[in-house]
Amino acid sequence: MKEKSLILKYWPQYKWSNVFAMIKNSFKEPEKCYEDFNGLVVITGATSGIGYYTARKYASHGAKVLAINRDVEKSKKLCEELRNTFGSDFDYIIADLSKLDDMHRVGKALSDLSENIDVLIHNAGVYLQRKIITVDGIEMTFAVNYLASFVITYLLRKKLVAQKSGRIIFVNSEAYRFAAWGLRLDDINWEKRKYSGLKAYGHSKLAQLLSMIIFCDYLKNTGITINAMHPGMVRTGTGKENGFTYRWFKKNIIDRMSKSPEISAEALYYLGVSDKVKDISCKFFNLTTLEEPAPPAKDREEAQKLWDLSLKLGRIDET
Repeated sequence: MKEKSLILKYWPQYKWSNVFAMIKNSFKEPEKCYEDFNGLVVITGATSGIGYYTARKYASHGAKVLAINRDVEKSKKLCEELRNTFGSDFDYIIADLSKLDDMHRVGKALSDLSENIDVLIHNAGVYLQRKIITVDGIEMTFAVNYLASFVITYLLRKKLVAQKSGRIIFVNSEAYRFAAWGLRLDDINWEKRKYSGLKAYGHSKLAQLLSMIIFCDYLKNTGITINAMHPGMVRTGTGKENGFTYRWFKKNIIDRMSKSPEISAEALYYLGVSDKVKDISCKFFNLTTLEEPAPPAKDREEAQKLWDLSLKLGRIDET
C-alpha cells in the first residue's frame, strides 16, 4: 500500500493518550521475579548487551542456556563464564541470522531438541545507517531484526505446540513508532524510497509486532504464550557496524543518556518466568508494563499480507 493511503488509513486511529502512556511508561522500573528456574531458555544474540545480561540472569537462577550467536570465540568465553560463575549448563549454536540457510538450520536444530524449550527470546538485532543487502537479496535490518525471528518461530511452531507450555518473547522496541504510517510491503528493500536507518529499524520492529498477530492465532489455547517487549533505553552494541560519526555520537551522547542492559534482563526474566504473566499472551510490554500498541501494529489485514510475503522471503514451504 502506498504511503499516502496508509496515512489516510492510520491517522484517524491515533490517540494522544497512547503517546503519553508510552512516555510515562518509559520512566518506570521493571517488575522483578525472584523465583528460580531450571528450564531451558534459548536466546539469540547472547554475547553482548541485552542478550549477555539476560543469559547471566537466567543462569544465575539455575536455567540451562542455549545461545544462538555469530562469534565462536565470544560464545566459548560466555560458556566458560557462566559455568565458572553459576555452574550453569550452557551450549551454543553458531549462526549468522542475516542468512536464510542459517535461519533454517537454527530452526531445524531447535526443532530436533529432545527437551522442551521453556523460553525462547528473540534478541538478536542490528541498526544500520546505510543500506546493506544480504546474500539472499533482502535488506539487512529487515532480515536480522524480523525475518530471522519469523522463520525460526515458524519452524518451531509444531514442537512448541506439542510441548503444551512455553513462552516466546520478542525483544522489540518503541522505535516501531518510527514506522508511523505502517509497512511498505511493496518496497521492503527501500528501492523506491531514500534509505533511513532509523525508519528501516522501525519497520523491522513493526513487522515483528504484526507477525505476532498471526502467530497468536496459531498458538491460541495451546499453552504457548507469545509477547513483545521494549527493553528500555539501554546501552548496547547495536550500531557498531556503522561509521565513525555514528559510533562517536552513540558513545558520547546516546550511551551517556542510557541505562545498563541489566534492567532489560530483569524484564526478560520476569516475562519468561513469573507466574503473574504466565497466561498473558499477544501483548506488548514496555519493560514489564502492559502498553497498547500504536494503530499500525494492530492492523490484521496488513499482518496477513506480511505473513504471506514472509513465507516467500523465508523460503518456507507451508506443506
